[in-house]
Amino acid sequence: MDAKKKNNKAWFLVLPVVFVVAFTAIIPLMAVANYSLQDIQGADNRIFVGLDFFKRVATDPNIQDAFVRNVTLSMQILLIQIPLGIFLARIMPKSGWKASAALVVVAIPLIIPWNVVGTTWRIFTRSDIGLGGVLVNQFTEYNLSESTFDAWVTILVMDTWHWTPLVTLLVYAGLRSIPQAYYQAAAIDGASALAVFRFVELPKLKRVLMIALLLRFMDSFMMYTEPFVVTGGGPGSSTQTLSILLTTIAIGQFDIGVAGAFSLMYFLFIQIFSFLFFTVLTLDERPGATKVTPKDKRKSRPQKEEKPVNSKSKEVLK
Repeated sequence: MDAKKKNNKAWFLVLPVVFVVAFTAIIPLMAVANYSLQDIQGADNRIFVGLDFFKRVATDPNIQDAFVRNVTLSMQILLIQIPLGIFLARIMPKSGWKASAALVVVAIPLIIPWNVVGTTWRIFTRSDIGLGGVLVNQFTEYNLSESTFDAWVTILVMDTWHWTPLVTLLVYAGLRSIPQAYYQAAAIDGASALAVFRFVELPKLKRVLMIALLLRFMDSFMMYTEPFVVTGGGPGSSTQTLSILLTTIAIGQFDIGVAGAFSLMYFLFIQIFSFLFFTVLTLDERPGATKVTPKDKRKSRPQKEEKPVNSKSKEVLK
């Protein structure tokens, strides 16, 4: 009997997506790659320079300094926003109208456009008319136009206010998906709140936290609008990110070749780092991977007298 013939017409539904991706990503990327390999001096005057622009980008001290600032800023953002988002998600109401109200309040910063956030914080932190700037000046001297420390802290606080709600909502959704049976078993065994978080919630939130880490790293490493509006990259170049420097080279200096090479290296670094980060976090979930469980860890330690396990918690989990 002949096998049933497959109908592959449904693949035509993918064509619109292919065209959209081609015109919005692939073709512009090819154009940038073309610019990075040629010194374009006119419509009919182009000189092939090979990898010269890439070498200039790799050895430019301004780009190196901006790269260090970006890495430092991203690490500080992750160290602040991930724990803070987890804390806020755990203390939020879980049901009733209070839960709905809390979700709405937490989500408000996310719906504000980036340029509006920067403008709002620029006015809010002014030392003469801004409420935040005036209040801080009552305790210590504050001027983000002159102090590198003040400008850096302002960007950190602004980004934390704007994007911590994203982490909070992701973690909150992950917590709500954990079956109540685990909490009931932990309560029967008399587990503390810290033990519940460590052994029940944290393992279940692994994938959610991985998504939050990747999203916040990529967004913070590409940060442009907020620091540009608030500080303009200053004082001096103390808050100049890679995105601001790239815009200055491409538009301010109109150095298309260097800007093209810079863009490709910027893009590839984010993609490669995100891929490696994702790969490391998912190593123990791949087929054939050896998982080290708490039981395996106990085997490597000196044997101690084990306490009887509460049978009620086993029944709850079943």
